[in-house]
Amino acid sequence: MRSDEIRELLFQTRDEEYGKFQSKLIPEIADNNFIGVRTPELRKIAKTLSKDPNIGDFLNELPHRYFDEDQLHSFIISEIKDMDKCMEEVERFLPYVNNWATCDQLTPKVFKKHKDKLLEKIKVWIASDKTYTVRFAMEMLMTHFLDDEFDISYPEMVAGVKSEEYYIRMMQAWYFATALAKQYEAVLPFITDRKLDKWTHNKAIQKAVESRRISQETKDYLKSLKYKK
Repeated sequence: MRSDEIRELLFQTRDEEYGKFQSKLIPEIADNNFIGVRTPELRKIAKTLSKDPNIGDFLNELPHRYFDEDQLHSFIISEIKDMDKCMEEVERFLPYVNNWATCDQLTPKVFKKHKDKLLEKIKVWIASDKTYTVRFAMEMLMTHFLDDEFDISYPEMVAGVKSEEYYIRMMQAWYFATALAKQYEAVLPFITDRKLDKWTHNKAIQKAVESRRISQETKDYLKSLKYKK
């Protein structure tokens, strides 16, 4: 399917009110760049298009005009089963990712089977000067390296990023909130020793306190560690 045909398909499945709703959540994108295709529909389209031998034409057409096309792009990449091909497409796409939603929808399934290769790329991405490449690196550390593969060097990598970018700091907070739920003893010193900036420190505690995976006793203790105004 050609790129213009894909765009036409997206317009056929649009929900204009939903597009207006999305534009309020993602203010960094102009209102007229939202078609308004709902996420379940985009996922369904992506599953079909990922089997199209000519889908490379769409993946190569960067940058896309519409937010919905970027979302579809993320979903298609996430379906690629060959690790090398998937990584090639991720690296081609990352410089064009310009919002948190598209970044967070980029979740390649094949990464679960090739964590050594993924980790090497994460070390490169996290040092990028591009906001959403850094955010993606942190998200991959959160998604794939907080369980059996956990190493203390990973939260050190996340804490080591110094940025004033809101969407980087939010991901740092999300990472540490999740890490407190999964690797509490190892990660707690990042909070008690105040290794994060004040805003990110407090936001991480806020998110941890909202988690159902953390006991009330622990939540009360974490609240006591917040910076006071």
